[in-house]
Amino acid sequence: QVQLVESGGGSVQAGGSLRLSCVASGRTLSRYAVSWFRQAPGKERELVAGISWSGTKTYYADSVRGQFTISRDNARNTVYLQMSSLKPEDAGIYYCAARYLPFSGDSVPLEVTTYAYWGQGTQVTVSS
Repeated sequence: QVQLVESGGGSVQAGGSLRLSCVASGRTLSRYAVSWFRQAPGKERELVAGISWSGTKTYYADSVRGQFTISRDNARNTVYLQMSSLKPEDAGIYYCAARYLPFSGDSVPLEVTTYAYWGQGTQVTVSS
């Protein structure tokens, strides 16, 4: 089992930056694709960024491409999401999620239902 814990959320003004961290315990993340999802009030959970287990492949939603950067440090069992130029529409609860991909290739799964492990989320608030 993998346990995921997010941190780094908070309240910022529009234009500000935050760096979210997702720390895993229980197992090494080295064969897990990890993604960040966010959920705003009244909206469905959406994938914003993902990274393959090797770190060589990334995915960004159109709404955050060029604004967010996902990275990972497998030695520290941690995945990061650097968020810059934050806008009020970036607010929500941010979750990290992991999917084990030992044989399925080095990719970023896009379907939210295929992620088996989830953190408890961290709140991001952006004021205008």
